[in-house]
Amino acid sequence: MFPSGPSPIRLDAAPPPRLLVSVRDALEADLAAARGADIVDAKDPDDGPLGALPVGTVSAIVSATAGRAATSAVAGDGEGGLPVSVAAVAAAGVDYVKIAASPALLADAGALRRIAAAAPGRLVAVLLAEDAAESGIPPEGLATLAASGFAGAMLDTRGKTGRRLGDILDPATLRGFVAACRSSGLISGLAGSLRVGDVTGLGALGPAYLGFRGGLCRDGDRRRALDPARVSEAAAALRALRRRDAA
Repeated sequence: MFPSGPSPIRLDAAPPPRLLVSVRDALEADLAAARGADIVDAKDPDDGPLGALPVGTVSAIVSATAGRAATSAVAGDGEGGLPVSVAAVAAAGVDYVKIAASPALLADAGALRRIAAAAPGRLVAVLLAEDAAESGIPPEGLATLAASGFAGAMLDTRGKTGRRLGDILDPATLRGFVAACRSSGLISGLAGSLRVGDVTGLGALGPAYLGFRGGLCRDGDRRRALDPARVSEAAAALRALRRRDAA
């Protein structure tokens, strides 16, 4: 489970999904936590799907959540290599560190072990839907992540042009990904230009969390500021889903 925050994600069951909101600074982090985000995720929306923020900004985001939510952040492959970047981001105090996981990396167990050793039990591998649509999601790759010490895996989209995750991968593929993560003991997440209207359909697949950025921003533009009303709407939709599942 997440080691801190009010809404731990358990691996021993298929939990109703939690809300992950990606933020670019401490002000957005405070807003997201106040409006009901379960996970506040630090990344740079101006730098593609996995833009890394400066470590100082990540530290400020962690402080701004004040324990109201779990935290995660993207680690980029910086000058010292990915393990060094992962260690630096982990030292900023986040609960989880996200890295890009290309098909080649998924097949390299040695590299995965070295990366995971930089933040034991706190790594989440991000697979891109476009890669999965082309070559599939190898269950053995997810099993290797777990064996290497990763805590979770998620799907996101490379292109941020309005095509949503469900436009690229069909429900059967997404369901299979979630099931493969669960069988390997990995937290699973689904993201990729999601809108609040995606909550019911994707939530039914059983991921641990759903990730949002653009769909919760003003004018639906991920480069603009978060819209407080949209964050609240997403949080309410997920709460309703959890109440329904608990009934």
